Amino acid sequence: MKSEFKTALILGIAITTAVGIMSIVFSTFDEEVQTSTIGETISKIDKSRFKMAPDLVGIAHYLNTTPEQLEKEVEGKVVLYDIWTYSCINCIRTLPYITAWDDKYSDQGLLIVGIHSPEFEFEKNPDNVQMSIDKHGINYPVVMDNDMETWKAFENRYWPRKYIADHEGYIRYDHIGEGAYQETEKIIQQLLKERSEAMGIQFASAASLVDIEEFEHSLFRTPELYFGYKFAQNRNQLGSEEGFQPGQIVTYSEPDKINLHNFYPVGQWKNYDDSMELVSETGSIKLLYNAKEVNIVTEGDAELEILLDGKPIPPKYLGSDLSSSSMLSVSEPNLYNIISSDESSTHELEINVVGKGFQIFTYTFG
Repeated sequence: MKSEFKTALILGIAITTAVGIMSIVFSTFDEEVQTSTIGETISKIDKSRFKMAPDLVGIAHYLNTTPEQLEKEVEGKVVLYDIWTYSCINCIRTLPYITAWDDKYSDQGLLIVGIHSPEFEFEKNPDNVQMSIDKHGINYPVVMDNDMETWKAFENRYWPRKYIADHEGYIRYDHIGEGAYQETEKIIQQLLKERSEAMGIQFASAASLVDIEEFEHSLFRTPELYFGYKFAQNRNQLGSEEGFQPGQIVTYSEPDKINLHNFYPVGQWKNYDDSMELVSETGSIKLLYNAKEVNIVTEGDAELEILLDGKPIPPKYLGSDLSSSSMLSVSEPNLYNIISSDESSTHELEINVVGKGFQIFTYTFG
């Protein structure tokens, strides 16, 4: 019994010692893993898996900068490339965050470059883009990618889209659409810290993040509706029996009934690939939608009377571009917010138009 006890005791001590040694080894291994993932030092980051940011190509106009100035500014900076277009409501909702990041981090090595890739023809006009830049307080460089060459260089297909390249030009972050603002800002902070370590300069770490109330979309809402026959391919929601007739002037009649998520022009409208143009002196557009927000993108001078369920819009539904009445004067090619409410609901919307030559491109919803 004593011999067995002694053997067991020796075996127990040996096992305990082995476990202790293994704990130290694995503890050290864990620390190394954490260092190479969460707390990666610059020398340990394998950048072979990242793509380099492409050159800005085919730029038609430079706003808030010059080609020479931008080329110098990009060098050695953390660069946020924001692909946007000024009449896109999803792009517009991201701008308060982007301009706030520009204010907060531009002195610490962040450069924001707005790549304006147009969806509609009027968005190729530099005066129109400059108007939007002034409206939204954009101070960072904006390049006009009118032929979508830079869009293609990034292999992009979406508005908006944000790419963030580190100070060596590697794309380290990519986000499509709205949202993920805190995540995006944390990436900015991380890459600025890497830059400061690489350059041996002080980085003023900011633990707090930009705090802006984020727009909350309705879970069930009418999808974007396009008035141009080319843009509406494979998602045609023109409810009128006359349908699209490319390049033709069509007399659209009053609908017998209105279906949800469909729009119905009334009067004489010319069909373009990206829009419809009112040819008669007056006309109207009827729509049954579900959402809490409705926007329209238009061009041309016109007076619009906007009715909700056959009546003037109640104050709780008035969009930000409407006054206390249901009337809206449009002139500049732009996006206009006509309905805004706290909750999603279903309504019949009617826009009565006075103004020959008025064009409408799309309805968007939130």
